Amino acid sequence: MTNFGFDFAPDVRPLAARMRPTSLDNYLGQSHILSKGSVLYKAITSGKCHSLILWGPPGVGKTTLAELIAKYAQAEFIKLSAVSAGIKDIKDAVLEAKSRLAQSGQRTLLFVDEVHRFNKSQQDAFLPHIEDGTFTFIGATTENPSFALNNAILSRARVYTLKSLTISELKTTIEQALSLDVQLKNQNVGIADAEIELLAKAANGDARKALNLLEQAVDLSFDPEAGQCLITQAVLQHVLPSHLSSYDNKGDLYYDLISAFHKSVRGSSPDAALYWYCKILAGGGDALYVARRLLAIATEDIGNADPRAMQVALNAWDIYHRVGPSEGERAIAQATLYLASAPKSNAVYMAFNQAKQDAKNDPNYPVPEHLRNAPTALMKEMGFGAEYRYAHNEPGAFAAGESYLPEDISGRQYYFPSDRGLEKQIQEKLSYLAQQNANSKNKRYD
Repeated sequence: MTNFGFDFAPDVRPLAARMRPTSLDNYLGQSHILSKGSVLYKAITSGKCHSLILWGPPGVGKTTLAELIAKYAQAEFIKLSAVSAGIKDIKDAVLEAKSRLAQSGQRTLLFVDEVHRFNKSQQDAFLPHIEDGTFTFIGATTENPSFALNNAILSRARVYTLKSLTISELKTTIEQALSLDVQLKNQNVGIADAEIELLAKAANGDARKALNLLEQAVDLSFDPEAGQCLITQAVLQHVLPSHLSSYDNKGDLYYDLISAFHKSVRGSSPDAALYWYCKILAGGGDALYVARRLLAIATEDIGNADPRAMQVALNAWDIYHRVGPSEGERAIAQATLYLASAPKSNAVYMAFNQAKQDAKNDPNYPVPEHLRNAPTALMKEMGFGAEYRYAHNEPGAFAAGESYLPEDISGRQYYFPSDRGLEKQIQEKLSYLAQQNANSKNKRYD
C-alpha cells in the first residue's frame, strides 16, 4: 500500500466528519439564533436545552448542533434515521433511555434525522416519553414542520429555523479545514482565494458539500511524487460540474422558486421572472409546471388589463407539446416575458372570489321573474319572462335601468376594473353604462 507521505494511520472518516465542531463557539452560522447571549445559546451552554425541531436545508449543521446540545447536557446521544428506523427502533431507544435514567440518572438525547419521514403513528410513539422526560427529543427536517409533523409533536418541541450558510461562512469553513485538519496539512494543499470562493459558491450554502468538494479536489490534485496538492481552476472544472443547483420537487426550495417566479411576474420584473424560470429548469424542474402557473397568473394578476395574456400562455403550452422541450422551453420563456411586461390587474380575481363567497353564503334569492325562462304557456301566464327587455332592441344594445340581480342585492358590484391596460377602457365603458342607468331612474321618478 502506498503511504503517500503519511507517517500515521489516517483517519478514514470523510473530511466533513473530521471537521465537526466540538464546541458551540466553533460552530459556524445560525447567528440569528445562536449568538452569544441569545436564549438558545444560554440554554445549550447551561445544559438545560428543551426538546426542539431543527428545520433547515442540508449541510447547515442540524446534526452537529444536536450533538453539541447532548455534550453540554452531558447526555447520552442516540441517533435514529427516519429513513431506516421503525417502531421497534423507537421502542428500543425508549427502553435504553429509561434504563440509563434509572441506573445512573444520566439523561438521553434522542436525535431523529429526517423526522418528517416518520408517519403519524411513528411520530405519536415519541409523545409520552417527551412528556415524562424519558429523553430530550430533537428532530431534524428539511421539510416545513407545519406540513410534515403532527401538531402533537409541534406543541411539545420548539421549532428553530436554520439558514443556509453564507459565502463568507463557507469560505471560513474551507479555510479552517485547510489549517486545522491534519491529513490536509500533510498533503500540502495549495489553493488560491479565487478557488476557495468557487468552492464556497458551488456548495450552495451547504457546509458538508463545501468540505466534500474540497476533499474531492484534493484527491484529484494530489501529486505523490511532489507530496503536495495544487488545486487550480482546471482541477475544479472536474469537481464542480456535477454539483449544479438542483432541488427536490417535493421540498421547500421547489416551492420557493415557484413563488419567486410568480411574484416576479406579478411585480412586472421580466428579468427576475426569466431568471427564476431558468433556475427552475437548471434544477431539473418541469417547464410545463411553469406554463400552468402562467395560466393562473394570466387570470389572477393580469385579467382583463390584457386578455391576450391568457392566449399567449396557452399558445406557449401548445408549442411545447408540438415542438418538444428545446423550442418549447423558449416559447414558455417568451410567454413569461410577455406576462411580466403586461399591465396588471387582480380585478377579475377579486370579483370572482367575492361572488363565489356571496353565492355560497347569501339566502336563496329567487331569480327575478323577468329573467326566468318561460317555455310553457303556464309559465308565461305566471309572468315568467314578462317585461324582459331584449338588449339588442334597445339603443346602443343596452337596456338602461334594467336590473339583472335579485331585488335585495340589486346595487351590488363585484367587478372594479383597474385604470391599467384594456381595463381602463372597460372602466370608462362601465362608468358610462352606470350613468345611463342613473339617468333612466331619474326619468322614471320625474
